[in-house]
Amino acid sequence: MSKLILKDNPTLADYQIYVKEMVEERGFEKEKLGDIFMLFLEECGELAKAARKNAGIKFDAQSKVHAVDEEAADVFMYLLDICNHLGVDLEKAFRDKEEKNKKRSWTK
Repeated sequence: MSKLILKDNPTLADYQIYVKEMVEERGFEKEKLGDIFMLFLEECGELAKAARKNAGIKFDAQSKVHAVDEEAADVFMYLLDICNHLGVDLEKAFRDKEEKNKKRSWTK
C-alpha cells in the first residue's frame, strides 16, 4: 500500500516531487533515461489514440483504447520523471520559456 500523499491544490513543483517519491516507492529509481523516454513516447501514442476516439476519428475497433484523461496523466507523469532525471525544474523552465514566448510575434 502506498504511503504517498499529493496535497490539495499542488503546484507543479509538488507534482514533480510526488513523481520522484512515487518512482522510489515503486522501485523504478534505477530506470535509465532512454527507457523512460521510450515509455513517455508510448504513452504519447496512447494519448493520441484516445484523443482520436474522443474526436470521433476512425480507429481499429479491436485495438485497446484507454480514457483520454488517464493517458494525459500518464504522459504528465513520465514527463515529470524525465525532468527529474535531467535535473530540470519544470515550473521554472515553463515560466522562463513563457517569458521568452511572450516577446515573440505570432502570425498566421
